[in-house]
Amino acid sequence: MERDKQPVMSEDKTKFFVKVYEIEKPIRVAKEIQDSLKGAAGGKMLKRMKKEAIDCPILNKQRAFLECFACPNFLRRVKGQVECIGNPLPETP
Repeated sequence: MERDKQPVMSEDKTKFFVKVYEIEKPIRVAKEIQDSLKGAAGGKMLKRMKKEAIDCPILNKQRAFLECFACPNFLRRVKGQVECIGNPLPETP
């Protein structure tokens, strides 16, 4: 009897490893982003994530971690680092 095997990914999607760091004053985040994340994270976790930031390699500027978490390039967060796919972002008006 042969066991089911997990597919092995030959190519990792991660292009950037971005460090998450604490900031004193939270960066302002759009209300739509905060509302979309309420189901994914609890209130205490959202409050903590508001005081975290990253240096976005795609936009080349400091962004709130909540914006990174809602980004389509966000893959996962492990041990204080975000794994970013690195695809170009669509233009926002």
